Amino acid sequence: MHSSQPSSNDFSLETLSLPGDLPGQVESTLAEWQAAGHVQRLWDGDASLWTGTDEAAWLGWLTIVDEQIADPHHLRTLADDVKSAGMTHALLLGMGGSSLAPEVLNMTFGEVNGWPQLHVLDSTDPAQIRAFAGRVDLAKTLVMVASKSGSTLEPNILKQYFFERVKEAVGADQAGSRFIAITDPGSQLDRLAQQEQFRHIFYGVPSIGGRYSALSNFGMVPAVVMGLDAVRLLERAQAMVRACSAEVAALENPGVRLGVALGKLANHGRDKITLIASPPLWDLGAWLEQLLAESTGKIGKGLIPVDREALGAPDVYGEDRVFVYIRLASAPDAAQDAAVDALEHAGQAVIRIPIADIEALGQEFYRWEVATAVAGAVLGINPFDQPDVEASKVVTRELTSAYEATGALPPETPLLEADGIMLYTDPQNAAALNKAVGDHPSLVDYLRAHLQRVQPGDYVAILAYLHMCSDHEAHLQSIRHLVRNTQHVATCLGFGPRFLHSTGQAYKGGPNSGVFLQITCDEANDVHVPGQQYTFGIVKAAQARGDFEVLADRHRRALRVHLGPDVRQGLAALEAAVRQALGAT
Repeated sequence: MHSSQPSSNDFSLETLSLPGDLPGQVESTLAEWQAAGHVQRLWDGDASLWTGTDEAAWLGWLTIVDEQIADPHHLRTLADDVKSAGMTHALLLGMGGSSLAPEVLNMTFGEVNGWPQLHVLDSTDPAQIRAFAGRVDLAKTLVMVASKSGSTLEPNILKQYFFERVKEAVGADQAGSRFIAITDPGSQLDRLAQQEQFRHIFYGVPSIGGRYSALSNFGMVPAVVMGLDAVRLLERAQAMVRACSAEVAALENPGVRLGVALGKLANHGRDKITLIASPPLWDLGAWLEQLLAESTGKIGKGLIPVDREALGAPDVYGEDRVFVYIRLASAPDAAQDAAVDALEHAGQAVIRIPIADIEALGQEFYRWEVATAVAGAVLGINPFDQPDVEASKVVTRELTSAYEATGALPPETPLLEADGIMLYTDPQNAAALNKAVGDHPSLVDYLRAHLQRVQPGDYVAILAYLHMCSDHEAHLQSIRHLVRNTQHVATCLGFGPRFLHSTGQAYKGGPNSGVFLQITCDEANDVHVPGQQYTFGIVKAAQARGDFEVLADRHRRALRVHLGPDVRQGLAALEAAVRQALGAT
């Protein structure tokens, strides 16, 4: 397995630069944690530290690093097998906690010479599926299907699609030998993998939720397949495990310090956790988004992560921000340093987390897992459940079942149709928007009315059920920054359906401070799901509708923009309309 030169296990504590009386608030809470023995309670699995429900059943991540290091045989055996198999590509099919840590590892370390190139597919978008299928030689590809429950819709139908494609490439008798399952024992996927004679089955730990599973087999098996020294990553992470233990005082405990700071800042109105990472760590925010949002965004509370929003001048930000700067000491960025210094001097809340090198990534996974659990305690919520995620899944299942029965999704009536773009929303949002736009509204009028509902302390989230590619993202990033720079509010950008397994929980269950712009499209070239009546495009459409319906049920301010099959042209038109609606030049 590939490993760069080992470096010191040393790491630095976070530094906090907070305005007003916030430093005293954080210090007093850390003192309370120390005096009350709260860190020991966390390690003891005392559910009353949170809400006194099922929290104790979800703390397996606390000890997984030591357990993996004590018994690394399965990782080393896998490395030998992958190396000898001579595969050129590896494809991981998963969602949320089963895909985001492998994606971060892949984007951070890159392709390792002599090992399979890893691709992570977490979408039902037909164009994206075709693009991934075209990047790999399926005769020389290992396919990993990762699903904790084993019953998650997306990896299951993606598995169906690629299993058929692999059968075409290598024959039915060899197809199973090209697949690896990562799942909990006894799951539907476990049974299927045994039946179809997968090459390997690796098990998760039932007491570890998906978003806390980065250092379990869900993160480490893909790491091995792509050629990383997973044991080395775990050994580096072990230093953070020790530093976050109950034996370390709260004031010196990196996970506890960070979690208390985030929780207290959110309780004082600074709940937009704006992530800034050195360029080699640019994708870490994708994993942090899920960990923070899905863990804390519930019962009207929560941390709203803001990822990949370009740094701006201090005057475009409100007082609801916390800037977390994850700075890579081995590759700092001078422009980022200057921008963060300017934010600090302007009185913004800034937390700096120095990282020695990229092989300390495992340490950061652990630091943030502890911090998120601690922040949950400070907020008074259960950081291990996701009560609002299931709601949109239920609606999606109803819609796909309706399609199976009738051959069509239920009809919809647009609020507006103009220039190939259609607008949709629910009756409550429609009434509010129609009241604002007058008798002969245009696309620009509706967009203006929708964005005028944004108030200080709100955030705007763009939820794009589109092919996640650079062309589309460029338009979407331009739109979010137009909003940020004119409205002076935080902005989020998520591609569907992947964000449903990430930030979707906070959007539905967190504070009602979001203004949502959902974007859908017609499929220019759909892809059939083997064994089903429906296509991937139908599944994606059902997921978007289910998502919107639950947002509406939660009384969120939401508008859906439906583009035609030419998504690039549609996004360009939408960007121009948003620019006009905001009066931006």
